[in-house]
Amino acid sequence: MPAFEGGGNSNAQVNYTITGPDLQGLTQVSLRALETLKKIHGVVDADTTLILGKPEVALDIDRERAGDLGVQVQDISEAMQLLVGGLRVSDYEELGNQYDVRMRADPSYRANIDALGLLTVPSSHGPPVPLLDVVHLSTSTGPSQINRLNRQRQVTLTANPAPGVGAGEIVAAFGQALADMHLPAGYDAKPSGLSREIGRTFKNFMIAFVLSFIFMFLILAAQFESWVHPITILVALPLTIPFAFASLALFHQGLDIFSMLGLLVLFGVVKKNGILQVDHTNTLRAHGMARDEAIVIGSRDRLRPILMTTLAFVAGMIPLLASKGIGAGFNQDTAGVVVGGQSLSLVLTLFATPVIYSFMDDLQQWFRKVVTHRAHGSEATGLTPVVDPGPVTG
Repeated sequence: MPAFEGGGNSNAQVNYTITGPDLQGLTQVSLRALETLKKIHGVVDADTTLILGKPEVALDIDRERAGDLGVQVQDISEAMQLLVGGLRVSDYEELGNQYDVRMRADPSYRANIDALGLLTVPSSHGPPVPLLDVVHLSTSTGPSQINRLNRQRQVTLTANPAPGVGAGEIVAAFGQALADMHLPAGYDAKPSGLSREIGRTFKNFMIAFVLSFIFMFLILAAQFESWVHPITILVALPLTIPFAFASLALFHQGLDIFSMLGLLVLFGVVKKNGILQVDHTNTLRAHGMARDEAIVIGSRDRLRPILMTTLAFVAGMIPLLASKGIGAGFNQDTAGVVVGGQSLSLVLTLFATPVIYSFMDDLQQWFRKVVTHRAHGSEATGLTPVVDPGPVTG
């Protein structure tokens, strides 16, 4: 089952639409693009909506003769639609469902070209006119279906990602490949359906990540009443990203919407560990303990609650990771990043936060010394900084 409906009749995760003015040119472009799509790593089930080789009978209207006989083009179109596709003439309801009643020719007549000689079309000049008097027949082959987008003919290329490959990666690679193809003038290719929504979603997730860092920084700054300690806590978050990607490879998953959600959850858990360490270290220092000793004891005291909460959180994600059945892939993508990323990055963040705390504290003390030295230097010389009033006249 697809994560989201991609639009149209395709449930493929990769959808690219190619539009153009000419069906023959569009056929050549789409076939080249399909071969390019098949060569991209991780692509399976590559296909196109353009199916050629279907036998067809083409009717070319003799407009001059039809005008002389008083026959409208719309009447010819409706006559052919009645013969082949059928026209809706009524409807009926049954058990709350409404069904269309369509009327069309018997199958034996629809499959016989000679039956066209029995059709007539109305005329404004008198009695009905035989259809073959105003059209010319020709047999050929063509597409089984002609689709249009924004009043242009279009062909949709579809594909699915192999296990462990993200649909976004394929969309980006195929977009670059199409750019290198240099499509002829008048032809355009762009993602559609689910691929278009994935591109928008990744862009929105990047905005969400940036805003989450900003909001976390502001909230931590208000809680600690410091601009330094939030940096100490948040610096450890980017260190978890390589472990999150490693967990995707470990569980044979791809980077998609659900794994991005798991990455946001992972950030929250790692941030919580840093808050426990930094807050307890500050409390010990406020009671007069030396900085290095407070860092060691604070990390030791908070090791047990950090391990308890982390193991409990990872254990709660294991059922999602091991789930089976419809929709299990979504749960596995979200849980895989959290379980793998948190388990692999736990030791690193436990050691990284104290080191970053020590470095930021040294940087803060150095900055205070520089400010104090400059202030004492100004007092010793008896000079006070003034603002230049500008040139004096008169």
